[in-house]
Parts: sequence; structure tokens; C-alpha cells
Amino acid sequence: MTLEAYHRLKRIPFAHGGLYAKPGARGYPDPVHDLLARTLEPIGERALDLNPGVGLTSLTLAHAGLAVDLIETSRAALRCLEATAREVRAWRVRRGLPWEVEPEAYDLVALPLPAERGSAWVRQCLIAASRALKPGGRLWLAGDRRKGFERYFKEARALVGYGVVVTRDGPYRVAVLEREGPAPAPEEAWRRFESTVLGQRLAFHHLPGVFSAGKIDPASLLLLEALEGPVRGLRVLDLGGGYGALGAPLARLGAEVTLVEDEWPAVLSAQRTLEANGLEGRVLHSDVDEALKEGEAYDIVVTNPPFHVGGNVILDVARAFVQAAYARTRPGGRFFLVANPFLKYEPLMEALFGNYRTARVDRYKVLVSEKPA
Repeated sequence: MTLEAYHRLKRIPFAHGGLYAKPGARGYPDPVHDLLARTLEPIGERALDLNPGVGLTSLTLAHAGLAVDLIETSRAALRCLEATAREVRAWRVRRGLPWEVEPEAYDLVALPLPAERGSAWVRQCLIAASRALKPGGRLWLAGDRRKGFERYFKEARALVGYGVVVTRDGPYRVAVLEREGPAPAPEEAWRRFESTVLGQRLAFHHLPGVFSAGKIDPASLLLLEALEGPVRGLRVLDLGGGYGALGAPLARLGAEVTLVEDEWPAVLSAQRTLEANGLEGRVLHSDVDEALKEGEAYDIVVTNPPFHVGGNVILDVARAFVQAAYARTRPGGRFFLVANPFLKYEPLMEALFGNYRTARVDRYKVLVSEKPA
């Protein structure tokens, strides 16, 4: 798949209309989203979709005549939702965080459980769902029993009210709960930790749901150790920057850093991390390199690429990272990638850059390519 093909939106026809999808955007095809869309029973006038992905459940709700607010954090998914919203007038698409929604404003909340983002993020979503519902409103919850559905359903009952599982399809479940009593109080989302990286003591700030919350992952540390020579004054691009595990240490060493990141909570986390450490840097909410200007190029590109979308192994995104790295590395510049040993990036790097070498191996591998001048 080319980078151009990765960025291309595709319209998918459904009985209730159509929606747009693309590689890297969660929610289609996805059995949890699909089962929820086929199972839920629309009620009332206003609905909230707290994990819409590309909008399959919200399409069903709009067809039933409800006004639907869709709160999404992924830039890849938002690109799809924004395209569909031009055709589905009942939708209101917004980039945001679950706890920012209007309290007691909705008759129905839909939540395909984002279990792959961790229990802290799921809890924030469940609290947000309870607070968003009107008294007597209903939460439709969907998930996979292999990924903690029963535990999260129990937690939802404690936060929302009485509920029952209404559909079972293999490992997949859909439950409906009714808001009873007062909503739970909001809980603090921000977390902070300190770490010494490349001899520099830094404070990292992050919201729940980000990769490697609470500690710098060993793969990122290995990549930083593999960098060769000083970076001061060099333009560095971090593809998939997270909360700044790579970008903040490089900025402290004097690099001019740009971080691009698909997830809005990670963008906010990286911005706060840079600010808290008195560092300069640019953080962009971006589907791979989509937010960068045409022709924008860097001396060094670094990445610890994701290979999961919605909990599934999807290598299209990781390949797009490598292709974007080639496009964004200046002639004579270098590209550093860290990955699990079983992921075979070497042929793609060889095909694009014409070279690669293995710089480090220690549980993970660091691969380096240089773009010919």
C-alpha cells in the first residue's frame, strides 16, 4: 500500500446510508461496533457516541431520527467522520475528551469499550457516560469478554445503574444499563512521572489511554541510545510522538522537534510535557504526516511505530509510517525506527531508502536508513 492509498478515504454503503473508512481508522470492520449497531434500540431525541470510530453505531442512531454527538480522539477516525457528517446532517462530530461532554443531556449513550486503551481510559469513559445521561437514560455497552467485558460491565453497573446483557455472539457482548440515582463525581485524569533519559531528568505528563503510561518504554530508550552524534540545531520529526518519550529528551538536547500524533490525549500530553520542562517544540494532531506541509523535510526522523488499530494487528499504519519517513527525510538525512524483532521493516526500508542497517538489538531492534543525497 502506498502512502497515497493509506490517506485515501473510501465510502462504504450501508442500508441506512454510507460512511467513510480508511486504513488506520478504527471501527470498521470491527465485530464489536457491528454487533452494537445491529443490537441497540434507539430511544429519545439526543444520543452520544463516546467511541465512534468511523461511525457505524451513530449511523444507526441517525437513521432512527436522533441527533447524535460523536466524540472522537483519533485523527484518522475524525477524517472519516467529518466526511460522513457532510452527508448525515443529524451528526455533530467533535474532537474531544469523554469527560468534556455536557452533563445530563442525552437520552442514550453508545460505548463500544475501548479496552485496548487500558482500564484507566475505560473508567473515564464509563464515568463520562453516566454523567452525560439524563436520569432514566440508557447506556448501550459493547465489548469482548476476552478483553475484560465482564469486569467493565460490573464497573458500569456500579457507576450507572441496573443493567443486563442482551446479546451474545461468540465472545462479543452487548449490554444495556439505565441511569439510576446521582452520577459519579469526575476523577482527575492527569498523571505525572519523572525519568532520567540520556542523562537528563525530565517530568512527563500524560492522560489515560496513551501508550506506555507511567514509564518510558524500553524500545524508545533503545532508540534514543542508538542516535549517533549531537542533535543540537537539527530538525527532528517524531512520527507517533505519544506524550513525548522521544521528543522531550531530544528537545532538551537542543533539537528542533516536531511531534505528530494520531491520538488527541497524547497530543495534549506531549504539549504539557514540553511546557512543564520549559522546552520548545511543535505538537500536531495528525494522521501519520497528514498535518505537515507539502515539502516539509527533516534532518532526522524517529519512530516507534504502532501496529495495532482498535486492538487488532494492522500493519498498514506501520508501513505508512515508514513511507512517510522517507517522504519527510531530507536528502542526506537519517531515519531511525525501533520495533519488535518479528516485524520485518527491513525490506520496505531497503526498497525506499536503498539501504538500512541494524544499529542496536536488545529485546527490540533499532534500524537506521540514510536518504541518498
